[in-house]
Amino acid sequence: MTNSQAIADENFFNELRAKEYETLDAQQQTYLDYTGGNLYARSQVLQHQDLLLHNIFGNPHSTNPTSQKSTDWVEATRSKILTYFNASDYICVFTQNASGALKIIGESYPFNEKSTLLLLSDNHNSVNGIREYCNSKKGHTLYAPLNYEDLQINEEALKNLMENKAGENNNLFAFPAQSNVSGVKHDLKWIDYAQQKGFDVLLDAAAFVPTSRLDLSAHHPDFVAVSFYKIFGYPTGVGCLLIKKSTFPKLTKPWFAGGTVTLVSVVSQQRFLSAGHERFEDGTLNYNNIPAVKIGLEYIESIGIDRIAARVKSLLQYLATELKQLHHDNGHHIVKIFGPDNFDHRGGNLIMNFFDVNDKVYPFEQMEDLASAQSISIRSGCFCNPGIDEINNCITNEEISKYFMSRDKGDYHDMITFLGKMRGATRVSVGIATTRRDLDKFIELAHSLKNRSL
Repeated sequence: MTNSQAIADENFFNELRAKEYETLDAQQQTYLDYTGGNLYARSQVLQHQDLLLHNIFGNPHSTNPTSQKSTDWVEATRSKILTYFNASDYICVFTQNASGALKIIGESYPFNEKSTLLLLSDNHNSVNGIREYCNSKKGHTLYAPLNYEDLQINEEALKNLMENKAGENNNLFAFPAQSNVSGVKHDLKWIDYAQQKGFDVLLDAAAFVPTSRLDLSAHHPDFVAVSFYKIFGYPTGVGCLLIKKSTFPKLTKPWFAGGTVTLVSVVSQQRFLSAGHERFEDGTLNYNNIPAVKIGLEYIESIGIDRIAARVKSLLQYLATELKQLHHDNGHHIVKIFGPDNFDHRGGNLIMNFFDVNDKVYPFEQMEDLASAQSISIRSGCFCNPGIDEINNCITNEEISKYFMSRDKGDYHDMITFLGKMRGATRVSVGIATTRRDLDKFIELAHSLKNRSL
């Protein structure tokens, strides 16, 4: 990008901020939690409001006029989603969120005693939880490690685990396209590699798609989980599961609900399940909010996902560079950022710890409190991703096993006391409405720790 292009882009996003996200400045809020939830644009809400005020939408499980109106908008949105992800070979199932999409896979995938569920150590708990379904059917759950230095996949270890899978079929590999914690983008080449080794592939795309293009004509995972509020903020409560058409028959739904069957008998206790997306859309869809997804995708297209990606990369590089230059007078770093230095392998978030002048780490709760006092929204803790946290804090399998064997309930603070080791970290994430002024305010907060001691 030339200097003139960079200036033009900076001006574009500053103007977009003033037009679509004016409440941030009106309320003097610094929002740096885009991975937790994106912000909605003013025009999205107004367009959706206008749609609701000038139409009558009824329950879509009918053919009456208001029901048909809802069906038309729901199906137009479904079509838009498939087009947006270039996913003509997929079925789009509406869910409440990405976690709901992942649960469908957990309860419907045909695990058996010969199955291998292979998980990356960098997975959200909504993916980790699938192991309960596999283990309950006496399958084998394995975790592929990350490199400690850059939090990227340990390729040799992953290849070995794929070679040594327990079964010859009904094996599932699940990994995130982008870590919800470190922001590391995991190479999508593993989709094809795993499928060649006899695995179906579940891709958690929730953290990836807000700032990166996912082209499902170039990469062909069997299942993809998405939450739309992560991309454009509004509406919440709508996600989807994309299922490759050739893999769809493999899923076995363990129950049925309203809208998921074509015929049910009480006398003979028989049923015929719906053949397409309806099979997994339990009950009544969120038909008033689903049209807002189409509006949101069109809004993102009007800006350009590649343009958003370039903007986010530029902002994150600036933030990381400035934070790494902060030192106490004794030369010790104030901030440690985890993960790779190469921003080609990062999305829109950074995970970090802060240190006092004596190299003692600040508790993550304290950092969030300091930020909140200045109206800065960040996120702290373990982010529902225990694998990354255990790696960053050098917690061993033996230590974890002893802790869980010694009690039948607990929490972070109890574990910290038991282990004598810190858990958690601070996450900062940028997005479509972020400006350098936002980042400078956070950098000032970090700089205020200079020469302080706990």
